[in-house]
Amino acid sequence: MAHDVTADDLAQKAQDGTATDPQIIDPAASPDSSPTRRETDSLGSRDVPVDAYWGIHTLRAVENFPVANRAISVYPDLVNALAIVKQAAARANVEIGVLDPRKAHAIEAACEEIRGGALHDEFRVGVIQGGAGTSTNMNSNEVIANRALELLGYAKGDYEHLHPIDDVNRSQSTNDTYPTAVKLAMSFALATLVDELGRVAASFAAKGREFRDILKVGRTQLQDAVPMTLGQEFTGFAHTILEDQQRLRDTLPLLAEINLGATAIGTGITADARYAEAVRRHLSDLTGIEMVTAPDLIEATSDAGVFMTVSGALKRSAMKLSKICNDLRLLSSGPQAGLGEILLPPRQAGSSIMPGKVNPVIPEVVNQVAFAIAGSDVTVTMAAEAGQLQLNAFEPVIANSVLQGLGWLTRACETLRENCIDGIQPNTGRLAQQVETNIGVVTALTPYIGYAAAASIAHTALATETSIATLVVAAGLMSAEQVEHVLSPARLSGLEAITTSIPVVTAEQISKHLASLDQAHADETAG
Repeated sequence: MAHDVTADDLAQKAQDGTATDPQIIDPAASPDSSPTRRETDSLGSRDVPVDAYWGIHTLRAVENFPVANRAISVYPDLVNALAIVKQAAARANVEIGVLDPRKAHAIEAACEEIRGGALHDEFRVGVIQGGAGTSTNMNSNEVIANRALELLGYAKGDYEHLHPIDDVNRSQSTNDTYPTAVKLAMSFALATLVDELGRVAASFAAKGREFRDILKVGRTQLQDAVPMTLGQEFTGFAHTILEDQQRLRDTLPLLAEINLGATAIGTGITADARYAEAVRRHLSDLTGIEMVTAPDLIEATSDAGVFMTVSGALKRSAMKLSKICNDLRLLSSGPQAGLGEILLPPRQAGSSIMPGKVNPVIPEVVNQVAFAIAGSDVTVTMAAEAGQLQLNAFEPVIANSVLQGLGWLTRACETLRENCIDGIQPNTGRLAQQVETNIGVVTALTPYIGYAAAASIAHTALATETSIATLVVAAGLMSAEQVEHVLSPARLSGLEAITTSIPVVTAEQISKHLASLDQAHADETAG
């Protein structure tokens, strides 16, 4: 008979931190004196720890794939998705009359516990594995079967009463169950990322409103251009994030197309003709997502194109966010010999040799996440291309690459928002000084004084480090009031439209101004 283990015990184990760290653990490493049970597969018999919910198939997979040293349980969304797919299958099999309702009830109960956080540490197979996901599928079959056996009052491994393959995996193949679970896991993780991107955009937008009246120098090709407001810059960041949030959201319906019922290669062998529609409906009910059965199950079983689409959208979002972080690092450079326009929150000491140095560590970590995602996208592309004939055997590395990227970018966004964006402050003195002495503002005066005079003023300002406004007024080209109006933050940043006619400076005024500049230069040379 089974040990007296309750669902509450298992859930508490997951919540209180006593669950095993999600790393590959060699089942053979346990002492010889530890109690075991004997399990048998088509290759022979092996001893499995008596308390393990996994079985012989998981044991062989752990031994065969000691590669990543990361178990699939590092992705809770994937474990939960596997449980949901198995639960939907059990319901469908009862509906079409091919599974004992008593067994199905126990399978469902086990799946519900897993979805609640229990038994995740029993999902031991590595994230990188051969076999197109068979090891992952069998690990889930064994864990669910053994917990269901306990709930029915039997011992783990007593498969005569409820079998991992004959019952938990009924009407299924790894080749339809695994990709469906992967798509579902990606949908869960993607929804979390989309929500976090919305919060990042909101943080940038809030800073945009806070900085809306702070004038600064805009730059093109790293050279001074024309004025704008700091608020406009941060609002632009917000809109960039929102655009990519939508691009990611657009991929969610693509992940809702599934091939359950295809079984091995898409022909539906071993599955009742009614199964595909029944399991689709139950999966939709369990997830709240309207799942769609692919119109061509042969094509759907062999094709990995949707994963390239999701990975590509993820890479785009990562690259755009990385570009923003590049800007934040550049704008905060200094503090004395750089741009120094904004102040990032200091998070930690920046150097073991230079006292007082503080580095932009939060934007830097986001950059590195983006680099990793770009590399993972190449992996996904190669793996999708490498599939042959009726199946792609490389979906495990695709799943690992995309799920890791989704998780990393979500957490990168969270730390960027909480530990950087929300605490950014403007260096108002530096910004004002740059605008006052920057020749870029002369562009706004060109319609009033003409290009030639504006160019002359710009050269003089650069040579003498005198403000544009002072030179224009001194030359008699415009009054102080006119210059102040034209060079107001609202007009310089384009927030206030020019609705009146623009007076054009006369040729005589331009000639007079140029002559005065020539004379000043001659006097300076003579002196």
